[in-house]
Amino acid sequence: MARLDELCVKASSNIAQKDLEHNNGDYPIFGASGLIKYVDFYQQEQPYIAVVKDGAGVGRVMRLPGKSSVIGTMQYIIPNKGVSIPYLAYAMEHMNLARYYTGATIPHIYFKDYARESLRDHSVEEQSHIASVLDRITQLISLREQQLAKLDELVKARFVEMFGDIVEIVPLSHYIASLSAGKSLAGEEKCTNKVLKTGAATYNEFDPTQVKNLPIDYIPPVEHLINTGDVIISRMNTAELVGATAYVWEAPLNTYLPDRLWRAELKSDVSPIFIWQLLIQKDTKENIRKIASGTSGSMKNISKSGLLGIYVKKISSSQQSAFSNFVERIHKQKLTIQQSLDKLEMLKKSLMQEYFG
Repeated sequence: MARLDELCVKASSNIAQKDLEHNNGDYPIFGASGLIKYVDFYQQEQPYIAVVKDGAGVGRVMRLPGKSSVIGTMQYIIPNKGVSIPYLAYAMEHMNLARYYTGATIPHIYFKDYARESLRDHSVEEQSHIASVLDRITQLISLREQQLAKLDELVKARFVEMFGDIVEIVPLSHYIASLSAGKSLAGEEKCTNKVLKTGAATYNEFDPTQVKNLPIDYIPPVEHLINTGDVIISRMNTAELVGATAYVWEAPLNTYLPDRLWRAELKSDVSPIFIWQLLIQKDTKENIRKIASGTSGSMKNISKSGLLGIYVKKISSSQQSAFSNFVERIHKQKLTIQQSLDKLEMLKKSLMQEYFG
């Protein structure tokens, strides 16, 4: 076994992102979210590993090219001679460095803490083989993720293709009869039933993992139960996510609606899939944000009358149905791709445990 600090050395950056505004050039500089811009200097001549050491994404590991730099919230990791960069990057990814963070407001990790991590001794040839296998799986994972993203873009393009030229508008109440919310909850204890978190609606498909335990002494009425086919809307959230809407393809068992989410009760001839897609269109989201009012801190909320009063395109029932059928076909394709993606991620996790466990 070898300790991490026996396989590499660290180096620091003192570059502040605010100082890069007027600096332009040919050399990339990276931050926690990836490429920031191109500047006229670089700090590292050769390829290297970078770790997010401050703030959001703390502990994330990146492989970055030579003749580039990172900002000061990142840590340079320079492998020693005979240590493969791809191999070491995968090993550090497996270490889950985020667990070493300290600090409540701004998380921070220190090299001195995770430097004691150990990994098995592998020859140069073994390192190359391990990295090659994991690279192939990682590339397949990336491909599946790109396929999912392109299918989402296809749905957006289809909406514009079908309804982009329609100019007649109606208030949202033309489609939605009413909005119902759950009950405010306090405290959490283990019990059978669950309640959705606000994050279950984030301008995307419903996320069934966004749940928490209900208080043991609270049993919501059945009308608060989440059902397959529901359209849920975030009535209170951050300025960016207020009004976020999701469609429930498959409801998790015994899960209830909290007071910060609405369920849209639709009129009889309205497609829920169409309403979901209508509400996540860019112009609709902008109109929703305009009617949001401030509450405490950075939270915003929208009223029932305000939401039902915004104007949207008037689409016939037959057009809604045709579009919804298209979205359902795309969803089936996404499920197949997602299953493949899940298997690949499980395989990668298993192999990393085998190689670095």
